[in-house]
Amino acid sequence: MTDERERRPETPAEAYGTTGLFTALGKMLKRLRERKGLTQKEFGQLVGYGPDAISAMERGVRLIRPEVLEQADVLLDAGGMLKDAIPEVREAMGRVRTRHPEWYRGYANLEAEAKAIHVYSNQLVPGLLQTESYAHALFSQWRPLLSEEVIEKRVADRMARQRLFEAWPSPTFSFVLDESVLLRPIGGAAVHAKQLESLLRIGSLRTVELQVMPMDREEQPSMDGPFNLLTVRKAEQVAYVEIHTYPRLITDMEEVRVLNERYGLLRAQALTPNESLGHIEKLRGRL
Repeated sequence: MTDERERRPETPAEAYGTTGLFTALGKMLKRLRERKGLTQKEFGQLVGYGPDAISAMERGVRLIRPEVLEQADVLLDAGGMLKDAIPEVREAMGRVRTRHPEWYRGYANLEAEAKAIHVYSNQLVPGLLQTESYAHALFSQWRPLLSEEVIEKRVADRMARQRLFEAWPSPTFSFVLDESVLLRPIGGAAVHAKQLESLLRIGSLRTVELQVMPMDREEQPSMDGPFNLLTVRKAEQVAYVEIHTYPRLITDMEEVRVLNERYGLLRAQALTPNESLGHIEKLRGRL
């Protein structure tokens, strides 16, 4: 099997088949930024991205998301030019062809067809809930180091998974996050703040129940690590665990039952969804 590092991966623009669009937008963004007298770092601070991410956008190897275009249009006095491109960008994002690493594809296919998705995490914000900047920070810290192109592709794939929240009929979602996940400032203060804001937004969807497991609980039924539970076709349930990128898709009924029991205990001991959103809001207010 060919090592992924031995071949150049497609950039997001190539994967979407819209190289010209993102290249042109990147050049326009760079010219407007320079006209305004801002460095990549200064502009990035205004829109919540690091200078490397801004550089990648300007070179067309990282897509410029609609919310960035909207902010940039105002900050750079673009007079509506960048906002006018938002419909085309949304259309391009809708045509995304997700290509996950081979070891992940079995789970990704099941997730895309699941009727219910339940996730417990005691380390990081789960992929389905990550903001783009949070995901980018994670992949940038990956060891061995990933190329910028691989990072951008992995981030784009992760963002594409979140279209599940927009589907109808929608799967039902529940998440239990250890409080330590919310306290860990991955990517720095600005990225951390935006991630908490995103959790508040997604946690308010009527298809989503988001709960926080406080660190002061004297009992914790699952210290072994994170896991996912999926209800797939014909109400069959499977589980998924991943440690150091070594994945395991669990279909054995007894093993799934044990994880299901743990998840029920976690939900019972965690804060309620309303209490959890209130707690996240307090954490956000301290930043």
